Amino acid sequence: MHHFSYRNGVLHAEDVGIREIADRIGTPFYCYSTATLERHYKVFSEAFSDVDARICYAMKANSNQSVITTLARLGAGMDVVSGGELTRALMAGVKGRDIVYSGVGKTEAEISAAIDAGVFSVNVESRSELAMISKIAQQKGAIASVSIRINPDVDARTHAKITTGKAENKFGISYADARHFYHEAASLPGVSVSGVAMHIGSQIGELEPFEIAFRLMVRLIGQLRADGHDISHVDLGGGLGIPYFEDDNLPHPRAYAEMVQRVFDGIGATLVLEPGRLITGNAGILVTSVINVKHSATKSFLIVDAAMNDLIRPTLYEANHDLIPEREGGYLDGRSYDVVGPICETGDYLAKSRYLPELAPGDLIAILTAGAYGAVQSGTYNTRPLAAEVLVRKNDFFVIRPRQMIEELIGLDRLAPWLTGQPDALNGS
Repeated sequence: MHHFSYRNGVLHAEDVGIREIADRIGTPFYCYSTATLERHYKVFSEAFSDVDARICYAMKANSNQSVITTLARLGAGMDVVSGGELTRALMAGVKGRDIVYSGVGKTEAEISAAIDAGVFSVNVESRSELAMISKIAQQKGAIASVSIRINPDVDARTHAKITTGKAENKFGISYADARHFYHEAASLPGVSVSGVAMHIGSQIGELEPFEIAFRLMVRLIGQLRADGHDISHVDLGGGLGIPYFEDDNLPHPRAYAEMVQRVFDGIGATLVLEPGRLITGNAGILVTSVINVKHSATKSFLIVDAAMNDLIRPTLYEANHDLIPEREGGYLDGRSYDVVGPICETGDYLAKSRYLPELAPGDLIAILTAGAYGAVQSGTYNTRPLAAEVLVRKNDFFVIRPRQMIEELIGLDRLAPWLTGQPDALNGS
């Protein structure tokens, strides 16, 4: 469920008309619903209310400060995958003890910052990373709390670019090597190995892959405890899929929670869960204006002012997002369109072969389920400034990331001194 709906034939975000926002700030813009963010977090957290569980929102889905602050005030911890995300979480008021640090390529500076912040756990991906953590912790006279990320070689049955738990993926330590790895880790100074972690992918539409991987984790925890390791928590990652269309049939968080509790019943460990897309995906839309309508011999095109630099998922993942016009109805006189952006790439499209009403320049379209992996993956290709982001709460809205100005974007560049006639500045910065 989300809080984007038609009222008197006009699309609203909660109690605010989409056209009202567009008239105020222009297009394209991302729009997020506070009520939807809160509802999705509460549904997920309440599903695990009867067990010892930590809910750490996966910030990579949407890391806007207003979004993560909204979730933090509901009690969410954070799952971060970079030093930048760690800084964002801390600036949103999240305590280090409520942060899990994941990611396959942590730098020394990032590990140092994680130790200084006192994060709940650093999820280790390799022997070299573990050695680096040990060295840095010793230098600081600290003990770093770590978990080992295990790759269970389980097919998540999702898109190839977002599956993370197969043997050929870059993530984690192989299940077969896990016990030996924990033995090595236990001998290193400066680290306390207290957890097991895993994450097999994103937008997973079945519970079976999760259950297969989770049962492997239960077996491994039993073996590790028999080997003398004190395993106090298990990080299950995230990845539960969400509906991109109304008729998508996906497991409800309650069904997921029931399966998790059944598999881990009696495990005697804190469960760490990292929902991301599940919380923010359907809490956001991307609003775009029609620039032109073009008909060829074989296709009709709606050329809009949003492009693949704003929402790359269709181009990168062949993702399908539902699209709806800002004005309700009109489908009887509609036709099939490819909805495309202005970028000079054939791959610049937002949807293909979509039946929509007859639209004209200036009409608005909302691209649904854009609250996750939308704005966070946007770029400035073709010198297109980053789109604005808006948060709605009841009948109020606020621009939580202003639209980038072209002058600001160009202002990030610097002329080399030999282009400015100032040779004395060579080798400077």
